[in-house]
Amino acid sequence: MASRAAEGTKAELGQYFAHIVGQSQAVDLLTQAVVRQRVAPGYLFVGPAGVGRSMVATAFATILLDSANETPDSLNRRIQSRNHPDLLWVEPTYLHQGKLLSVAAAQAAGLKRRGRPQIRLEQIRDIARFLARPPLEAKRAVVVIEAAELIAEAAANGLLKTLEEPGQATLILIAPDQQVLLPTLISRCQTVPFRRLSPPDLAQILIKTGHQAILDSPEVVNLAQGSPGSAIASWQQLQTIPSELLEQVSQPPPDLRSALDLARQIVQTLEPESQLWLLDYLQQSRWQQGYIQGMEQLELARKQLLRYVQPRLVWEVTLMNLQELN
Repeated sequence: MASRAAEGTKAELGQYFAHIVGQSQAVDLLTQAVVRQRVAPGYLFVGPAGVGRSMVATAFATILLDSANETPDSLNRRIQSRNHPDLLWVEPTYLHQGKLLSVAAAQAAGLKRRGRPQIRLEQIRDIARFLARPPLEAKRAVVVIEAAELIAEAAANGLLKTLEEPGQATLILIAPDQQVLLPTLISRCQTVPFRRLSPPDLAQILIKTGHQAILDSPEVVNLAQGSPGSAIASWQQLQTIPSELLEQVSQPPPDLRSALDLARQIVQTLEPESQLWLLDYLQQSRWQQGYIQGMEQLELARKQLLRYVQPRLVWEVTLMNLQELN
């Protein structure tokens, strides 16, 4: 069961990553590993969200799962749809009525979510069961764990044994930085760094993906900090916030009653994740306008919402403080 890709030259392998922009170091590390036949059992893709980590993981998985028995187009379709018997793609989940739901599934079901999703122990056990059998079509199996920073403690400990003895497999963990993971997990993986994109590279991707309008919103572009994925997500988030509400909250409330009314509107209108994004947007907007006062209040509000302090109380106190600074 020979693999076309795994036996290719560096130039040939580069075609699998032709759509990747601004991550030449990561691409070079992975292609060199394949060319030298030194593919590691574990990789840690480290870098900001939205800069291409999952796209590179998909391309790398395509190389590792390639075989002479299938056309490239057919293989690409199956991997893109996560429908390959030797590929397991793991995402954080919510536990709802005894069932594990991905973030997308929870959103589709209209579920209200207070906590953060997690990579759970049962998912790690699924990985162990998946790797207990030999690969069905390729020379090795591939497991990708998205948002590895959300691995629960018990699950992280369970993953250690799998990383020690993965068998005929390669595991790819995707995380924002090394500090969010157990040192024992890091030591068992080869780290592949991902960088924030330069303004020209960011613009290239936004134009290519049909999001050129984002470039006309400096607050969104600056908030993205070199992450096309974050820029698109922020733009989509911005469209969900009523323009009247955004205009009101962009200015300090004129009086105490207005502050309390605005706090009520925000909590009634926006989901918790949207409220967190709004705080980031307001910080960036005020910074661009040269308003230093109030930044501490906005940052404190963000930390309090992440700690699940009652949202309306957080917004009332924050907006009253901003009103006093006006």
